[in-house]
Amino acid sequence: MDPLGARSRFVDVQTLLTWEQMQPEPLLPKQEEHDDSMVSQQSFSSPFPFRPDINRKIVLFVGDVALLNCTAVVNTSNESLSDKNPVSDSVLHHAGPELRDELLKLKGCRTGEVKVTKGFNLAAWFIIHTVGPKYKTKYRTAAESSLFSCYRNILQLALEQSMASVGLCVVSTVKRGYPLEEATHIAFRTVRRFLENHGEGVETVVFAVSEDEEPVYKKLLPLYFPRSEEEERASLPLVPGDIGNSEGEPIIPERQIRITEKPGNQEEEYEQDSLDQDMAQVGQHAFSRMEGDVDKQRRLILQGNLSDAAMQKQHQRNYNRWLGRARAEDLSDIAALKALYQTGVDLCGRTVVVVIGRNIPVSIIDLEKALLYFIHVMDHVAVKEYVMVYFHTLTGEHNHLDTDFLKNLYDIVDAKFKKNLRAFYFVHPTFRAKLSTWFFTSFSVSGLKEKVHYLDSLRQLLTCMRPEEIDIPPFVLDYDARVNGPYHQSQSHTL
Repeated sequence: MDPLGARSRFVDVQTLLTWEQMQPEPLLPKQEEHDDSMVSQQSFSSPFPFRPDINRKIVLFVGDVALLNCTAVVNTSNESLSDKNPVSDSVLHHAGPELRDELLKLKGCRTGEVKVTKGFNLAAWFIIHTVGPKYKTKYRTAAESSLFSCYRNILQLALEQSMASVGLCVVSTVKRGYPLEEATHIAFRTVRRFLENHGEGVETVVFAVSEDEEPVYKKLLPLYFPRSEEEERASLPLVPGDIGNSEGEPIIPERQIRITEKPGNQEEEYEQDSLDQDMAQVGQHAFSRMEGDVDKQRRLILQGNLSDAAMQKQHQRNYNRWLGRARAEDLSDIAALKALYQTGVDLCGRTVVVVIGRNIPVSIIDLEKALLYFIHVMDHVAVKEYVMVYFHTLTGEHNHLDTDFLKNLYDIVDAKFKKNLRAFYFVHPTFRAKLSTWFFTSFSVSGLKEKVHYLDSLRQLLTCMRPEEIDIPPFVLDYDARVNGPYHQSQSHTL
């Protein structure tokens, strides 16, 4: 207890600025106005849209979580609840010896789970104890799922126990080896989704961080809790591919347990390397589906003896692996090229996706990451009918994608990509580009040739969609004006 008349060392959360009240950092200076500043013009929505009602519940506090005067604070510890780290040391120190006695009665806590005690000498009424996962790259999937469970269980307990305000420490301690930025993404998206779905019972969530952790939290908070539509648009390209499901839980790509004829002959090293894959989809693997052994299926594919249905399932599994990678990897460098983006809809109400050929530096980018980014952007678009607009305007030799890459992409993507693509508008094609496309669609892929439409001018394109529904790069507008004459929006009604 504080001496009578002394200033309290505890901090009342009601006196702290909410995330909504904190002034956003100045946005980065805009790129040249005549460049391809597509990100700021994109009309598709962020997975984490601007929500003032949620932002009012979020507080970023640089200080000791044990000093927060709120309903509950979080203590991060180990499985025996005896860990020594800055957070647990402070909680134990301020709560007093009664907390140590209470922890002994709990008989530990499993990774990802939570247990609750009284706050004792803390200003908080309760302490929620949780155990974050130990991080190893080999078992990253398991670590992500466990860390999600920590945050999710904390919030679920708070909701069930009518805890109006919760002080969240950084659950993934340095001793546990979890990369701070990766852990922060999981924390933010889990809290965001929880408040979206169940937030009526929680009034305040305080992220309590140290000075070393503050820069990472400040950098990533706008991605999940944008304070304006402008901040939402500016943050969108930085949102990672893996945003989990509707609850923020990591989505594990379909992986299968391999049941071999003589499992006793498998090497121990093989078992260790595939442990995280094998355990990821219990109940959904080949054995439980009565599909037979995966390796046997692959051999049958090579021998040409696999049925069409089995081949389709094999293709779907392969695509799901690519999709899982696309959601997990950091593709912000590819997104920054602004070579692929979703815009409005055409006159038939179909989603329009734009590709900028000039923005694809084929010789210097990682083409595998480019393929992953395409899958990341297009997976949710392709679930319904869509059209693509490819601006070939002013592309050079270094912008031309190899036909092998395009064939590989076409072979990997899900069947919905091919089925729901209704038109591919090829704007400002050259003779060589037409010839290459003809060969590609005639001999390398099937079913695409009749969907390709060559357009020599924007006037032709804008007979298919309204000008306000498509973001056209300034250099394309300038080029078209020089070659085909100025275009005025009023012309769209007479074309």
